[in-house]
Amino acid sequence: MREDPIFALIHGQQHDPFAILGPHILTTESETVVVVRAFLPMAESVTLQPTTSEVLPRPMTRLHPDGVFEALFSGQTVVFPYQLEVVDRNGQCVTIDDPYRFPSTLSEFDLYLMGEGTHYHQHEKFGAHQISLDGVAGVVFVVWAPNARRVSVVGDFNQWDGRVHVMRHHPSNGIWELFLPGVTVGAHYKYEILAQDGELLALKADPYAFAFEPEIPRTASVVADLTYAWHDQEWMATRARRHTLSAPLAIYELHLGSWQRVPEEGNRFLTYRELAHALVPYLQELGYTHVELLPVMEHPFYGSWGYQVIGYFAPTRRYGMPTDFMYFVDYLHQHGLGVILDWVPAHFPRDPHGLVYFDGTHLYEHADPRQGAHREWGTLIFNYGRTEVANFLINNAVFWLERYHLDGLRIDAVASMLYLDYAREPGDWIPNRYGGNENLEAVAFIKRLNEVVYQYHPDVLTIAEESTSWSMVSRPTYVGGLGFGLKWNMGWMHDLLEYMHKDPVHRKFHHTNLTFGMLYAWTEHFVLPLSHDEVVYGKGSLHRKMPGDDWRKFANLRLFFAFMYGHPGKKLLFMGGEFGQTSEWDHERSLDWHLLEAGPYHRGLQRLVRDLNRLYREQPSLRERDDDPGGFQWIDCHDADQSVVSFERRAKNEDDRIVMVCNFTAVPRHEYRVGAPTAGYWAELMNTDAGVYGGSNLGNDGGVEAQAEPTQGQLYSLVLTLPPLAALMLQCHSSV
Repeated sequence: MREDPIFALIHGQQHDPFAILGPHILTTESETVVVVRAFLPMAESVTLQPTTSEVLPRPMTRLHPDGVFEALFSGQTVVFPYQLEVVDRNGQCVTIDDPYRFPSTLSEFDLYLMGEGTHYHQHEKFGAHQISLDGVAGVVFVVWAPNARRVSVVGDFNQWDGRVHVMRHHPSNGIWELFLPGVTVGAHYKYEILAQDGELLALKADPYAFAFEPEIPRTASVVADLTYAWHDQEWMATRARRHTLSAPLAIYELHLGSWQRVPEEGNRFLTYRELAHALVPYLQELGYTHVELLPVMEHPFYGSWGYQVIGYFAPTRRYGMPTDFMYFVDYLHQHGLGVILDWVPAHFPRDPHGLVYFDGTHLYEHADPRQGAHREWGTLIFNYGRTEVANFLINNAVFWLERYHLDGLRIDAVASMLYLDYAREPGDWIPNRYGGNENLEAVAFIKRLNEVVYQYHPDVLTIAEESTSWSMVSRPTYVGGLGFGLKWNMGWMHDLLEYMHKDPVHRKFHHTNLTFGMLYAWTEHFVLPLSHDEVVYGKGSLHRKMPGDDWRKFANLRLFFAFMYGHPGKKLLFMGGEFGQTSEWDHERSLDWHLLEAGPYHRGLQRLVRDLNRLYREQPSLRERDDDPGGFQWIDCHDADQSVVSFERRAKNEDDRIVMVCNFTAVPRHEYRVGAPTAGYWAELMNTDAGVYGGSNLGNDGGVEAQAEPTQGQLYSLVLTLPPLAALMLQCHSSV
């Protein structure tokens, strides 16, 4: 060997270790020999032990004091299998397999699809995977770093020395790969990357790691086994009908770390398995159909709630192992509950061990901060126009749906992806090629994402948190839409929260806040969200947003929730809202469960939510025609002076109807006449002022008979007593 390759090897500058290390066939004019070289800095001596009887063991010669060894086998014409018997400087002897004698695990087809950006199961190759090569067990590591001079796997198994396990480079794709014999599940590892300019970067976590270390700061990747025996076959077989537009979708939004803790054990988190067993009876009692989890992907900064992701393929270790999270999903499925996951493709944090400046260049993010930085969040924006980056994200979505059996993805901050000038001042953004503010690359990515997800899993949901008037967000891409299944109705949420915050005496001046949403209710497939974003950063809890004393606050909440369930659209409520959490959400502690014992109001509100979910599931008229304007009709939306609205919901069976009347003032309305579509006895399915909900128990003694007096465009009418700050839900039990 020449001196230069040895120098590069021992100083961590060698980018092609397979050209030097491992077995090589050399041919001279006189003979053919096999030479084997190894770099073992901690070794005192090394003996090469062939695993075939045809070749005898041989001590290796030290070529350099820093641990470069060589053995020469004259007369050998083929490479043979072998192991290395290593004696370290403490006299300890261990036998190892040489990683540089094994072939690549990537096929030409893999490399082709990766380069094309259509390898949507790339996680099966990238990351750290237990495999067996030539009968030897170990782990193969694969990472994308096209602009690196050198990439090494470092970890527990090599004393975190980046010179020891330099990876094989596939220059056409920028992929680095290495099989390490003897590495097992549980090993901690990272990638040491040398940039082209010679800069040694901060050790990088594996972008495809399946698990992370449980200890703070949670930056080391961990080799994990995702083998799990699922028992949710019945759920998976029936999931498609649960996700039709006519099916009930009542979502309980949840942050795993603060729903419930164990204060007597140092305020520790519940584990995934403990959460599963605590959540199932609670959600079943309240009648929810799905739970939506704030992001569970690994995030070192707990205060980000999961929205600053480092480990896109790893559930956070705060609550257990990856298979524990699988158990969580499986257990909920077995008990009839779906699991939706918040997913964050809009941005990623600047943590030096993460994706930022990954190979010494702006690989995952744009180089220009006018395109690549979210200044208000302090995070970076993915370069959606880069084929490999788009493939990384789409593959990640497919991974969670397949490996963890998730039922849907709620895509966070879609508006920030769609607009180049999102949260930017004039001159601080770069227009697209047509001079507009639309991020054309992000639009193409979003469309492709939804096409791929629904191609592989047509029975799941993709849900957009999109806060602007971008058209056709939840329409198929083949008609020009973005392809999402559902969209959060942010306009409805903001209008209603603003309206409910007003003192009832002033609501008549803001009546259009109640009614405006019906002008666009069928432009998208909407979810009506009362989410975590509305109860943080000084906004106060839903309870505190309501005006008046405690009685009025709870009456307003009951009315608000009933109006929400009567309004077209799927339903979402953040945890704590169902029982009137009084304090703002704090991710560092449990919800205030003790409030349920603090009087009738909190428990009454919780009971109301339970009954609303029951009616929502049982009554086709409340959800069967959410996507059909014929499923809703105003009876009277003009009584602004009294702040009363009335409307009708219809099922596909036109005889199946519900009438809702909502009084948004604290004044009882006696002998209030409302139009009715049919004759007969109209029973009160729900009265939010009922005593069991904490109300004053004012109502109509269970129902009223329709009168043959046309009113408000209806052939019949109902003369009702409207309780203060309350909603009535009525259904005709007989007609003529």
